Amino acid sequence: MVHPGSIVILDFGGQYAHLIANRVRRLGAYSEIRVAETPAEELKTAAGIILSGGPQSVYDPNSPQADRKIFDLNIPILGLCYGHQWIASVLGGRVAPGKTKEYGSTPLEVMKPGHLFKGLPKKFTVWMSHGDEVVELPLGFDQSAASFGCKYAAFADEERKIFGAQFHLEVTHTEHGMEILEKFVMLCEPTPWSVESFEERIGNQIKKEVGQKKVFMLVSGGVDSTVAFTLLNKVLGAERVVGLLVDTGLMRKNEVRMIQEAFKELGITNLHVEDASEEFFRNLKDIYEPEQKRKIIGQTFLDVQRRVSEKMGLAGGQWPVASSNAGKSHKPQATSHVPSDQWLLGQGTIYPDTIETGGTKHADHIKTHHNRVDAVQKMIDAGLVIEPLKELYKDEVRHLAEELGLPHALVWRHPFPGPGLGVRILCAQKADEAHHADAPVHTPHAVLPVRSVGVQGDGRTYRHALALFSDRPCHITDEHLRLATTIPNTNPALNRVLLCTSRPDVPVFTFTPGYLTRERADLLREADAIVHDEMTKAGLYEKIWQFPVVLLPFGTRSGGPTSASATAGGQSIVLRPIVSTDAMTANAMPVPEKVLQVMTDRLCQLDGIDLVFMDLTNKPPATIEWE
Repeated sequence: MVHPGSIVILDFGGQYAHLIANRVRRLGAYSEIRVAETPAEELKTAAGIILSGGPQSVYDPNSPQADRKIFDLNIPILGLCYGHQWIASVLGGRVAPGKTKEYGSTPLEVMKPGHLFKGLPKKFTVWMSHGDEVVELPLGFDQSAASFGCKYAAFADEERKIFGAQFHLEVTHTEHGMEILEKFVMLCEPTPWSVESFEERIGNQIKKEVGQKKVFMLVSGGVDSTVAFTLLNKVLGAERVVGLLVDTGLMRKNEVRMIQEAFKELGITNLHVEDASEEFFRNLKDIYEPEQKRKIIGQTFLDVQRRVSEKMGLAGGQWPVASSNAGKSHKPQATSHVPSDQWLLGQGTIYPDTIETGGTKHADHIKTHHNRVDAVQKMIDAGLVIEPLKELYKDEVRHLAEELGLPHALVWRHPFPGPGLGVRILCAQKADEAHHADAPVHTPHAVLPVRSVGVQGDGRTYRHALALFSDRPCHITDEHLRLATTIPNTNPALNRVLLCTSRPDVPVFTFTPGYLTRERADLLREADAIVHDEMTKAGLYEKIWQFPVVLLPFGTRSGGPTSASATAGGQSIVLRPIVSTDAMTANAMPVPEKVLQVMTDRLCQLDGIDLVFMDLTNKPPATIEWE
């Protein structure tokens, strides 16, 4: 049975299931997540039910299904995206592929307010991410709202308190989304819940999970692992925690020194630093496929951690065993378990990292996070890993960091991926030419000869980007931003739109094959430092949530043989500033023209950089990172 008076989110595999739960808790209601197939009998003590989105089509015979008896529980039910379509489908309506697929900001018009839209404007903007739509309503339901491409963008059976919304009201980009959700929550009359005292609740959870064991913590220096490491030290004591910072060669400029100084100021001295950069570059030699890179980086982390633990005499070195030539075989060997009465592996994983790996039952696989490679997953399954932040989002982690008294500059430091620059350096053996990927736009444009990861309709995409060119290269216009939304929505071969900031005309692209080398990492490290410097000078650092800088293996000149030379031209930079609160959705942030011009000029002075682009695409349809 679920907690009496809770609002239950039935998870159909959508990326936002935990975000919904988080939003409900912020509204002062207790929430919990259950798999979609949870029997109605187990839900009868719930105050209300929310059906999440999901990556599949409801008319697919293998699509996830909830228990239809939930409609007999006489409690409020709200379906979002897939959940909205599932309600219509099982109650006698009809769902079909939409004529227009909607991804991102979409105008909505309220047709019949009812309970959820009462008191709201007749027109406002919502966040869509769907390809299918409800085309016929079940008996007893009325149309509540419509968008240009979706007649039944919301519906309601007011008498039975059953509601559906095609859009994602839980994301920050939906205007009045929290008001709509609050109206539903109040209708449910749930058990009260407070978002305060994260530290106490998670501290008690740590004590319960760890028991008498000790924790060997992998630290990256980002806010997530810093908070996790600090929390473990505070709850368990420094004598029961050992931190390891691995210098992968894929970190930001002067990062290791900065991390050491930050922890010193916090009074934390139980951190060991291991320079394993040569090992990482050796294992990544001749590796081009993004998922393979992530898995090798994750496995190499474990190889280094095992070696260091042996050297330090921790747990007899009994950690996941992997082949010493991981860069060649790419297949980790069997895991040797840690003695259960000694050590656990600690990680700073947060929820978006797990959901993008396909961390819930029906979730589509978007990318493998380095904390979820096979060897780590086996340890998790065996109860050998502690991840104190795994149910939290970035904003909640920062809330916890402030409760812990961490310095503001550290708490609000921009997120940085665990694999570091490894997922910001695109690698390829040959140009990936797009077929039928052109877009009907009047401005000069070109399809780039590489692909990047995206997310559309809760599913993973791996598609091309379209670059726009302008006579005023660093001036981002409303039309550019409009195209960044409409082009991915109407062309299935594209998931990103960029603006070239370094030249007004379309060049002939010259592709330079490249894998991950120290030379390419050093080049991107310098580019990243330039961007950070100019962003800080302009007072933009705290206005931008994250600013990935990406290296692409093509330019206008020929580069060196394979990837070894980063100084002969043949490479390009992508600037990717975004604003977000939780990483589940994000808006591209236009940089002021003067600042962008200075950044571009400095980047083009780097030996090896031919072109600079600004990524204008929101998430969805593009992910924050390019890999």
